[in-house]
Amino acid sequence: MEYVKLGRSGLEVSRLCFGGLTVGPLQADLPVEEGAEVMLEAFNRGINFIDTAELYGTYPHIRRAIKKAKGEVVVATKTYAYDREGAVRSVEKARTALDRDVVDIFMLHEQESALTLKGHREALEYLLECKAKGIVRAVGVSMHHIAAVEAVCRMDEIDVIHPIVNYKGLGIVDGTIEQMLKAIRRAHERGIGVYAMKPLGGGNLIRHVEQCLDYVLSIPFIDSVALGMQSAEEVVANIHYIEGKEVDHLITQRLKNKKRTLHIEDWCEGCGTCLTACAHQALYMEGNKLRVQNEKCILCGYCGSRCRHFAIKVV
Repeated sequence: MEYVKLGRSGLEVSRLCFGGLTVGPLQADLPVEEGAEVMLEAFNRGINFIDTAELYGTYPHIRRAIKKAKGEVVVATKTYAYDREGAVRSVEKARTALDRDVVDIFMLHEQESALTLKGHREALEYLLECKAKGIVRAVGVSMHHIAAVEAVCRMDEIDVIHPIVNYKGLGIVDGTIEQMLKAIRRAHERGIGVYAMKPLGGGNLIRHVEQCLDYVLSIPFIDSVALGMQSAEEVVANIHYIEGKEVDHLITQRLKNKKRTLHIEDWCEGCGTCLTACAHQALYMEGNKLRVQNEKCILCGYCGSRCRHFAIKVV
């Protein structure tokens, strides 16, 4: 496994980061022991970096996996807190739930622009206080918006960013993948560490996994890539691919045969924009809730490409 410095944070991380969302209650909902074993497989095979968030509900999984891991693990988490009180709660919850005195990276979750960053300034100030005290090693921002990357480029206190990057630009709310990469390059040139999210477009590009990984890993100003994994087989296959090793044919076949479904997040606003993208009429509205007829859905992912809030995923 290749390791790199994550910008000016001073942290050394693996090129492949374990995306912690997928094992938790928002997606696969694996029991703690089972989810921890998937993470442990990754850690013991060279991945030393995991991304999570307070929202994901995966602190128990991570805590158990870290206790068993052979080496040190860099943990990045995120909070929606906007004031000091909320940030205090988030930091203490993470330290307690992870059983860690120090959290490696603490980020403001899903920032949209300079305006939202201003609105979360009180929380950011507390995270910076934690960094000064040694409770947090690096402070960062995650985003689906190019405007947020551009805003961070004008801030000296941000160490790390976590933006969406995939070859189709799925999930980027306010522009194209080319515009996002231009902003990310500028951030990286300023010494900000960059680890990308959603290389498979939230699962919508799962049929093109090799193309997706090759694309993101070829970008020189992206330090690491967070990839969600739900089984030990996925971990092995992804690590082997990243390392240029032959992926076991039997594992490849099992993964291809794995049953996947269309997942609609709780934050879906029921706008209906995605309906016209489905040529198979698998989606419908029930009141203000989006529903899917699984027998009609071919998991093409076209609906996900229309969703501005990334509320539809193939899992």
